Amino acid sequence: MQRRMIKKLIVVRLLVSLFCLATLPTFNGVASGQILSELWGRTGEGWEPGGRLPDFSFAGYHFGEDPLPNVKTVTDVLRFGAKGDGKTDCTQAFIKAIKATDRGAILIPAGRYLISDIIWIEKSNIVLRGEGPGKTVIHVTEELENVRPNMGATTSGRPTSNYSWSGGFLWIRGNLRQQSVTAITSETRRGAKKLTLQKSANLKESQRVTVTLRDDEQKTLLNHLYSGDPGGTKKIARPVNLGMVSRIDSVRGQEITLERPLRFDVRKSWKPILETFDPTVREVGIENLTISFPVKPYRGHFTERGMNGIAMNGVADCWVRNVQISNGDSGIYLAGMFCTVDGLTLDSSRQAKGGTTGHHGVTFGTDCLLQNFNFKTHFIHDITLAYLNAGNVTKNGKGINLSLDHHKVAPHDNLFCNLDVGQGSEIWRCGGGRDLGKHCGARGTFWCIKSRQDIKWPGANFGPDSMILVGLRTSAVSTRDPNGKWFEAIPPEKLEPADLHAAQLARRLKGKPSN
Repeated sequence: MQRRMIKKLIVVRLLVSLFCLATLPTFNGVASGQILSELWGRTGEGWEPGGRLPDFSFAGYHFGEDPLPNVKTVTDVLRFGAKGDGKTDCTQAFIKAIKATDRGAILIPAGRYLISDIIWIEKSNIVLRGEGPGKTVIHVTEELENVRPNMGATTSGRPTSNYSWSGGFLWIRGNLRQQSVTAITSETRRGAKKLTLQKSANLKESQRVTVTLRDDEQKTLLNHLYSGDPGGTKKIARPVNLGMVSRIDSVRGQEITLERPLRFDVRKSWKPILETFDPTVREVGIENLTISFPVKPYRGHFTERGMNGIAMNGVADCWVRNVQISNGDSGIYLAGMFCTVDGLTLDSSRQAKGGTTGHHGVTFGTDCLLQNFNFKTHFIHDITLAYLNAGNVTKNGKGINLSLDHHKVAPHDNLFCNLDVGQGSEIWRCGGGRDLGKHCGARGTFWCIKSRQDIKWPGANFGPDSMILVGLRTSAVSTRDPNGKWFEAIPPEKLEPADLHAAQLARRLKGKPSN
């Protein structure tokens, strides 16, 4: 009963928000209610599952259907020897507190706690909770490369710490446990939900499963993820493996219906299989605190040695809430699934190098959500999508001069919406080695983007024409080609809905039966 009431409350709040947007006053003689995208309309009447615009509504914690939980506090780090005096190393106290707690929130009272090694969380149902950013401060005194050496190299061979692009001092780590169940024997198109299996394998409704594909030697799957325009890919030597997680809506013999539409075709040449999805680590949160690092001059790209805040690997349904990260090389490496970052502030007092104070702000996994953020400092790559990342949503945030970094190897079907990117001169600034495909894959969507200068369609090397640009500040005219570029030049302050993700989620939950 409580779960039904919570879901109804989410729907009501989303619908109220959308109604308020729809009743804004007239600007320059144009009724704001008339400024709608042809791909969506007012409430989704222009949308269809296999159409150009993806369904982003499953991003984040619990498929976006539940609010982040308020987990009961069961202990605090002081009981295990921590002292928030800014002098005592509290690493072992944090480790002991996590080891001793089976489930629940571990309170970190207001104070300044020194940490000199990685704090691992490798089990479910643990929350690290402070008393607020600026009140509870975890101050990291070391660099990851010093405490756990892990040198590597860039794609061009430059010696660089692997912590330049991974790892964190608060590190949540698990295994998604995706194991083969049965082969998929049917072929189908993107947007479909029905699959025929070699055997039913005792599958059940509401079970989470993974549809997995493996590319062929001709890289036809990779080509598909770029809508036929991948660019140079000769350095992608191994066939890519691609997956999408969904609940099962129904089982009828050897046929299943997925809850969500497929975001890619399924072809027999890609050896489709159905796999389990049973993560070993879920329901872990980090909230209401500051993570800070010593103020050292930033030495530039690929010099980072791992002053990184938070990392998630192989986990699902985890969250970061109301967190500040100061003076870091990188903020959060979010290599999980269905995870949410809500209320993130990144800032720095470091001496900048080339206008930036660090490498990566937030780097995504798959089907994750970043919202309500403020980047008060500028990274080389503020928000990063890379190897096959898909289904992610970045919304309701702002930065000094945000770079929406697409780091090649077909990050596809991701959404940026209702953002203020600041200056707007580096929105298309991206990294990634040569011959790893274009930066952005199919249907990368940029929706309601405010900036201080006009934004143009990115260069040909950025991504294929199947990308979607709607509601950016621009002096360009609209281009609506169903088989080419889609650029609707609607002023972002007039576009409705500004928050496409919220609109899609409200539409889906409104039609979803209560459990």
